[in-house]
Amino acid sequence: VQVVESGGGLVQPGKSVRLSCVASGHALDYYTITWFRQAPGKEREAISGIKYSDGRTFYADSVKGRFTVSRDNAKNTVYLQIENLKPEDTAVYYCAAGIVYGSWNHGLEYDDWGQGTHITVSS
Repeated sequence: VQVVESGGGLVQPGKSVRLSCVASGHALDYYTITWFRQAPGKEREAISGIKYSDGRTFYADSVKGRFTVSRDNAKNTVYLQIENLKPEDTAVYYCAAGIVYGSWNHGLEYDDWGQGTHITVSS
């Protein structure tokens, strides 16, 4: 599976943004698509995922309430809506695809990664 992210940029605090992850190359029925992010000087963290077969969603505790993951089956696209952006949301956001047998938030479960899209939250 190939995944390509888009939608990042410079955003003011308090604003919203929607990231897109377009997947291609394979049927997604058995895949989980997950968003990770890596802030400057920090380790990569899993923030939200969606299991394509049944639409089940997963969220890191740190983003519950502000982040919403969704999918558009017709477009093979997974979205990450981020509300009320904060400076600490500044990071590179990656989309990853994998057939997950273990925990959704473990990076090793994912074989296919995008190049990432930057979000900078600043006034």
